[in-house]
Amino acid sequence: MTGLLPVEEAQARLLALREPLAPENIAVSESLGRYLSQDVMASRDQPAAALSAMDGYAIRFDDMPGPWTIVGEVAAGATAARAAGAGEAIRIFTGAMLPDGADTVILQEDVAADGTALTLTGDGPGARRRHIRERAGDFAQGARLLTAGARLNAGAIAAAIMGGAGQLRVGSRPRVALLTTGDELVPAGHVPGPGQIPNSNGAMLAAMLAAEPALVSLPLHIRDDRASLAKAIRELARHHDVIVTVGGASVGDHDHVRGALDDAGGRLDFWQIAMRPGKPLIAGTIGDALLLGLPGNPGSAFVTATLFLRPLVCHLAGANSPLPAVRQAPLAAALAPGGSRRDYLRARIEGAKLRLLDSQDSGQTVPLIEADALVIRDIGAPARDAGEIADYIDIA
Repeated sequence: MTGLLPVEEAQARLLALREPLAPENIAVSESLGRYLSQDVMASRDQPAAALSAMDGYAIRFDDMPGPWTIVGEVAAGATAARAAGAGEAIRIFTGAMLPDGADTVILQEDVAADGTALTLTGDGPGARRRHIRERAGDFAQGARLLTAGARLNAGAIAAAIMGGAGQLRVGSRPRVALLTTGDELVPAGHVPGPGQIPNSNGAMLAAMLAAEPALVSLPLHIRDDRASLAKAIRELARHHDVIVTVGGASVGDHDHVRGALDDAGGRLDFWQIAMRPGKPLIAGTIGDALLLGLPGNPGSAFVTATLFLRPLVCHLAGANSPLPAVRQAPLAAALAPGGSRRDYLRARIEGAKLRLLDSQDSGQTVPLIEADALVIRDIGAPARDAGEIADYIDIA
């Protein structure tokens, strides 16, 4: 346990502590934000037949420029009563099946109808097969629509349904318990006494996980008492996949998370990361549950939750790429060289450039309002001038 772990090694070790949870079948309409456990294959062509992309008339292109005789009508969801013959047109609406014999749709604004007589008044379609959605133009039967591990968004849900799915197999939602610690904390809305502050971390972390596929318990608070903390950890481990402690992760006389984990029968896997903010991070196990101990300063808790808690939740829920994506953008101002730990600097993206916030104090919450990016400054990185490219993580 000597020395500080590199961030990537700590992330890998954390995710390796437990395999993703067992999958479950759910209705596709309830799958938003979940991660697929198996590929979704199309069981049908989409569209299943050539369809009109516009309102107009189905014709044979060889009959251009007309005139035509209107011999019928077809609406979406219906089939034409007859095929289109030479010199004939069939009134057609958007989404309707192209009648047999027709190979083109002419727009209604390009023609004039007088009874059953149809004449060209505009430019016409210009080419065969115009204004037609071809069979299997979206996808064909047997096509892989979605890949296992992908997160389901609104478009993915639409594609899965269109492909014939009524249910999807997705990763189960991890049960997460949030446990804040500290004698100095009072509940939200209470007036703090001398030396006390409002407890913002539990609600902040719950908000960060609100968009993730997790079942998050209401934040529980424990005072700086090792025995009480050990008892809470032991009880929470019976019904949760992840226990997140906030505060008490450092080396002070009132930092009890490491000792409480031992007392509860758990096992420490690693402690202390070569990063700033967030050095005193703890990871361990107790039974089948994982314990992740985050530092108590709001900035530190936010950064470590971004890099460790959210990826852990997504990993357990079945994500194929649970770690936050690293992007690149130019710096708006010069950046000093890196030190002995990797820095995650709160910043704003302004005019496609990264502007570091004036304050990087991990005890402050206002920078968390303003920041939409974490600029990464590696250990020992050289100084960089304005305009040079820097890595960052999007936290918008």
